[in-house]
Amino acid sequence: MSYPTTPEEGRTRPLSARTRRDMVRRAAVPVLVLWLGVVAVGLLVVGPLDSLPAEVALNEALVDQRTPVMDGVTSVWSNIGATAFIVGGCVVVVAALWWRTRQWRRAFVPAIAISVQATVFVTAAAVVGRERPDVELLDEAPPTSGFPSGHVGASTAFYLTLALLASRIRSAALRTALMALFLLVPVLVAYARLYRGMHHLSDVVVGALNGGVCALLAWRYLHAQEARDEHPETLAAGRTEDDGASPAPTQG
Repeated sequence: MSYPTTPEEGRTRPLSARTRRDMVRRAAVPVLVLWLGVVAVGLLVVGPLDSLPAEVALNEALVDQRTPVMDGVTSVWSNIGATAFIVGGCVVVVAALWWRTRQWRRAFVPAIAISVQATVFVTAAAVVGRERPDVELLDEAPPTSGFPSGHVGASTAFYLTLALLASRIRSAALRTALMALFLLVPVLVAYARLYRGMHHLSDVVVGALNGGVCALLAWRYLHAQEARDEHPETLAAGRTEDDGASPAPTQG
């Protein structure tokens, strides 16, 4: 499927009250399950599995491999996943998608993904309260705890969503190049956060899981809305049944 190229193709209105309610209904249960899973893993790694030898060894090994060049490179990679960069990038992408497609639902997919990810991350981090690795930190630690990684979660949610949106680009060469780039960015962010001593491996893995699930939920929501737009007669029949009335007879 390719992007519409004119305002007449697939124009949608801004998110209506019904659309927002449907978004909450579709997201509430899976997001709750995701949150419970993140918190459960977090409580394990700060409780019975605290100070896993493999995680400690990895953090110490990365410290031993630090060089001035990689310190600078990983600083850039780390900042690509920072809140200010992700939010600013999301604003630009939403505006560009709206200008290109005139479809609010598609334009808001990245914003939905990173918003849900942030909600899970902030609340789970507050419950788990994991300390940062016991090594020299190359970045200033944010006020949230170390589990899960917010940088990795936000970058995964944002860039995976961009990769999914890029899958609809007509040009095969451009589509492949952009998807590869967008999928690579979260990997670089994850490595940078480990290298710079800001997270344990499990923080990064669960952060990526959080962001990935949120991106897929946002993408699934877009598909559901597009299906409703393509088959309005099904939606109309559903509304009639909800109201307890029979559909109007057809002429023929």
